[in-house]
Amino acid sequence: MLARNDYRNYDPLLVHAANAEDPVTLTFASAIALARSSSRLPGRGGLGLNLSEFSALLDRYFPGARNSYLTPAFRANLVADAGRNGFDEFQDVLSLLMEHRSDDTPETSWLAHAITACCMGEDHLWQDMGLPNRQALSDLLAQHFSGLFARNTGGMRWKKFFYKQLCERNATFVCRSPSCADCSEYANCFGPEEDTEWQPAK
Repeated sequence: MLARNDYRNYDPLLVHAANAEDPVTLTFASAIALARSSSRLPGRGGLGLNLSEFSALLDRYFPGARNSYLTPAFRANLVADAGRNGFDEFQDVLSLLMEHRSDDTPETSWLAHAITACCMGEDHLWQDMGLPNRQALSDLLAQHFSGLFARNTGGMRWKKFFYKQLCERNATFVCRSPSCADCSEYANCFGPEEDTEWQPAK
C-alpha cells in the first residue's frame, strides 16, 4: 500500500508544482481537487476566486498548468462563481479566516479561500488539505492566521474550532454544556486525529 503522500504523484496540478512539498501548495492542490468534485461546493471550482485571481494562483504555485486547466467550461464557471452573493456556510467560514489574516498578501487571501473549501470536506481538515498531519495544519495557521490560531487555547480540532467561532459570533450556541470539559462530545472535538483514519479516494 502506498504511503499517504505518494498519492500526490497522481494529482495533475502537483505535476506542475513549483514546490510539491510546500504545505501551502499541497493545500491549494487539494482544495482545487475538492472544489471540482464536492457537491457541497457548487459553482466554486475556483475556490470562490474570480478568473484573474485564480489564474494568478495557478501561475504562482503551478506554473504551466493554466492553459491545460482553465478550459472554456471552467472559465465560464469561474465567472458565474464571481457573481455569487449572499451569506452561506462557505462565505461565513471565509469571512472568519479573512478577518484573521496575518497579512494582506494575495497568497494569504487565496489560502483563506482554499482552507474554506477544504472545510466542506468530510475528513479531518488537515487530511482534506492534503497535509501530512495535524501539526502541519497548526503550523500553517500559526503563520498565516496567527490571531485565530492563538484563540484555540484548548487544542480543539480546527474545523470544529472554526465553526465554534461562528456560533459564538452569531450567538447560536448549539452546545448546551456549561463547558467543553463537561460535554459528552468532548472526544469528537478534542480527540486524536490519526493518520490511519485516512483513506484515499476511490
